[in-house]
Amino acid sequence: QLQLVESGGGLVQPGGSLRLSCAASGFPFDRYTIGWFRQAPGKEREGVSCIRASSGNTYYADSVKGRFTISRDNAKNTVYLQMNNLKPEDTAIYYCAARGGAMCVMKTASYDYWGQGTQVTVSS
Repeated sequence: QLQLVESGGGLVQPGGSLRLSCAASGFPFDRYTIGWFRQAPGKEREGVSCIRASSGNTYYADSVKGRFTISRDNAKNTVYLQMNNLKPEDTAIYYCAARGGAMCVMKTASYDYWGQGTQVTVSS
């Protein structure tokens, strides 16, 4: 059974850090590109970062460049999102998603499988 499970969310003060994990099972993980998306209340789901299946090349939205780092451990079927210098505007539910292609595409419709999401709240 194909599954993506996010973890690592929580409440953090501005300037703090969190590391999100996305654990995958039930499909050939190393052949899938993985993306992180987020959705704040009243807003559309937006792409945050992506890591390609083959090359491991990465992509970041402008709003998180220099603060977030995506990485993958194919031996553990897990993708990580290290989030540093968090801001209140980073508050959202964060989702990981998988697509069976080699390209990083930050469009929700391009992803085949989704996790259930993990809440990140940045507040003092």
